[in-house]
Order: sequence, then C-alpha cells, then structure tokens
Amino acid sequence: MGHIGQDKPAASCVGCFAWGQLPGRFCRACYTYGQLNALGVCLICRRDIPVHDGHCRLCRAQASWAVKAAGATGEAAALAIFLRGVKHQQLFFANLQRPRNGGPPVGKQGRRVRPTADVEQVRLHSPWVQPRLTETPQDFSRFVRHRRDPANPTLDQARRRAGAIGEAHGWTRWVAREVDRALVILLSGHQTGDKVSYAQMSEGLRHFGLTIKRTAEILDQLDLLDDDRVPVFESWLSQRLDGLADGIRRDVEDWLRTLRDGGPRSQPREQGTAMKYLTEIRPVLLDWSGRLDHLREVTRADVLAVRDQLEGSKRHHTVSVLRSLFRHCKKQGTIFRDPAARVRVGRQDYRVLLPLEPHEVRAAVDAATTPVARLALALAAVHAARPKAVRELQLDDVDLGNRRLVLAGRARPLDDLTRQAVLAWLDYRRRRWPNTANPHLIVSQHTAMDTRPVSGVWITEALRGQTATLERLRMDRQLEEALTHGPDPLHLAEVFGLDEKTAIRYANSARQILERPLESDPATSPRTRGSTPQQHDDGPSGSY
Repeated sequence: MGHIGQDKPAASCVGCFAWGQLPGRFCRACYTYGQLNALGVCLICRRDIPVHDGHCRLCRAQASWAVKAAGATGEAAALAIFLRGVKHQQLFFANLQRPRNGGPPVGKQGRRVRPTADVEQVRLHSPWVQPRLTETPQDFSRFVRHRRDPANPTLDQARRRAGAIGEAHGWTRWVAREVDRALVILLSGHQTGDKVSYAQMSEGLRHFGLTIKRTAEILDQLDLLDDDRVPVFESWLSQRLDGLADGIRRDVEDWLRTLRDGGPRSQPREQGTAMKYLTEIRPVLLDWSGRLDHLREVTRADVLAVRDQLEGSKRHHTVSVLRSLFRHCKKQGTIFRDPAARVRVGRQDYRVLLPLEPHEVRAAVDAATTPVARLALALAAVHAARPKAVRELQLDDVDLGNRRLVLAGRARPLDDLTRQAVLAWLDYRRRRWPNTANPHLIVSQHTAMDTRPVSGVWITEALRGQTATLERLRMDRQLEEALTHGPDPLHLAEVFGLDEKTAIRYANSARQILERPLESDPATSPRTRGSTPQQHDDGPSGSY
C-alpha cells in the first residue's frame, strides 16, 4: 500500500469502487477505514479489503440503510442481525450506495430528507422531448406487477378521467376495476409524447381478459391512442373494387368516397348507402370492365341493355344508381356525356299488401320471451313503430302519469298493453343496471355503460326467422288501420305520419282487399310486375 499523499493515476477503489486519483488500491475513506480496522476478507462480498467485525465498509453501509428503512430500533443489535442473515451484496457504482428513485428518508437517524423538487411537473411543461432511437413494438402481455408506476402523471390523469366518465355513465365496480387495471398496464412506463397503438393495446389487454373498448375511449379522449386499425369501409372497398378496369375503378372509387364524405355541393350519405349502391351495380361494372377501359366508353345502348335485363324494383334501383354514378363523373369532367340521362324505367307497380295470418302473429308472440322483446313487439304491433324508432326511444318520451308516448316525434296515447310492457321492462332495467346513465329507454349489456342506442341487429334478434318480424308487424298495423277506418290516405298520414305516396299505397291495398275478398279471387294479390321496355320511347329526347 503506497503513501496516502503519493500521486497515482486514476483507478477504481477496491473497497467502494470510487473512481479517481487513488494513492493505492483504496480511496482516502477506505484507507482511513483500514487504518482504524484490520485488513481481511469480508464475510459477504468475499473481498480482501479493510473490514470491521468481519464486514467491509460498503456492506455495513448497505446494512445500515436497510435497517433504517425497516424502522428497526437499536441500530447496533439490528445491524448485527441483518449482517448475519445476508449472504450476498448488491454492487454499486461510486456514490450510488443510496437509492435515488424513491425509498425512505436517508441520513442521520433518517431525519435528513432529500429536497423534493417537482421534477415531473417540470418535465411535463418542458418543450423538449427526447426522441426514440428506434420504434420497437410494445408487448403489454409481459407486464408484471412490480413494474407498475402509480406516480406517473399521465397514468394519474387517465385514472381521474376514467373515474369521471365511469361515474357519469354508471359503470359497475367490475368495469371500473378492469379499466383501472388496463390503464396501469398501458401507462405505467409512459413517456411524454408517446402514444399507445390500438393493435398492441388490444393484444395485451386480451391476454389479461380486460376491456378494450372502454380503455380505448379513455385514451382517445386524452389523445394518447394511435388508432392504427384499417377502417371497415376501406378494406371492404378494396375488396369490392377488385376485378374492375383501372379507369372504371378510379371513377367508381371517387364517386363512393364523395357519397360517404360529401362534396363541395353535396351532402354526405350514410356509409351503408354507399356500400349498397356499389353492391347493386357491381355485376354491371364487372361486365363492362371485360370489354371497356373507361366509363367514357359506355354508350346509351349499354345502359338500355342493362335496363332490359332487369325487372321490377331491381331495374328501377339499378338505373337510379347508374344515373348517380354518371352524374358524378359528368360533374367531375371524367366523361364527355351522360349515357344514363333520360333513360326511362316507367312507373313501378307495387303488389297488394296482405295482412298477416293469425298463426304468424301468435308465433311471434311466443318467440318474444324477454321483457325487451315484448316491448319492441308491442311498439311495432300497436303503434307501428319502426325498429329505428324503437331503438332511439328515450326515457323522457314515455309519460306514464299522463299515459302519453312520443314516438318518432309524434305524441300518441299510451294503451294498456304497451304500458304493461313498458313497466315490465323498466322494472327489469332497474334491477339489471341500477346505475346506468343511458338516456334511451332500451339498453343492452354493451350500451348500459355509455349513452349509445342499441344496435338494429340486437333489437330484432328475438323475431329473427319469424314471418311476423318487427317490420312486418309495423306494416300489418298500418294496413289494419286502413281496413278498419276505410282506405283514406289522409287518415293514415295523420295517424302514423306517413309520406303521401306510402299512405296512398296502403290505401290502395286496403281498397282492393275490401272490394274483392281474397277467398273468392286470389288473383287480386299480383306479384311485383314492372313496366316493360316496349312501353317507353328509348330514343333521345334532346340533343347532347
């Protein structure tokens, strides 16, 4: 061992690993410790360094901190007990003997506390963000409990937002607990500027069996969600346009996107409308793609050939969709003239509407075994309510005291049958979801935790496969009104709020049924027969 004042090159102390100008194998502190004690082998770390009572300085410092952290009294006795039980030693770099991230107060008898600067607040307001070196996918399924970070400011904010939304929407304690666990898994190691990928989030939460939809709602409101899902419309559109010529595909795709999103002088349509339009004319477009490269090559004769091959409502609807397509292309300047302009399809003759048979109605009543199914059946069979109106009916629309019902914006008297169905459903809803905040009258397991109406598939599920569906029951109720009070279109329009053409159709069907009973003349119920192409002049009615 050299003299303590002798200059030596930088090295690492054998005792405490301090790095600097050392006089020998030990720094000044370990050298003094060795002068006061004896050199030997530490019983824990097994190093040949200055020891005291068989333990080196670093091991005794670690034991002293652990004893104070445990809150033990009698330091010397507790220290000896701790040292006897330790069989290994965690190595540290220089000046890192104390933990710097959390832990109990350190110092003399634990009274000296490190200054608690609000580092997280400074970090949140800092304009600088450390960029990631590489973008690596996050595997949330490998999350373990000891990695959670309750002090993360983003996690704390998300928890408070989830609590507010859960209280407002009436979440059950199980749903609230699942969302809280999901947020802890996703945001424990969150850094400023990071976003959670929806695909990785769904995979990780599905591994733990936690709710994905509610958690995504919280992250989306805090702008922490990277929704990398492919929209259903995009994948469907790519699949349905496959096989079309490139020139036809470009125009059709632009037309469908304008239908869905709207344009400078056109209102957006529902996504289902755009999908239905393409489904209707896709066989025609595939046939044209086999011999044409662009829609500008389509002639009036091609449109007339399509019309002549169809009948009834399908012909009328197909020609209407083709008109919409070519009008859009003419407006965009991708075709020179509209080949579907002034192509007549004639007046569409509707078949006579017939009432439901009694056994069909009884089968529907027997199939409605749940309170919600019985309520939907009563609204359709008594008040001629559409499934959409049933789904959107709210609690404020039912006035039990005054026996009034507001259905699709029209006030109607509440009969005894519907009132009993409403009371039975409200009792079931109160017992099943006592804390729900959904304003709609009918809720399901999924919509009871938010404010959306139930889906159309769910509300019609009970009568699926029956002849008397909710739509047929609605039509039967309107036809029954026309048969009972006479085929008066004005009366039907006033009672049910029907369009004038629809009211006339029901009145005509009721008139034909009343004038010629079906038992004596079955021919009074013809099938749908559209006009024939020979009834119209297919020649041009004007110059282009």
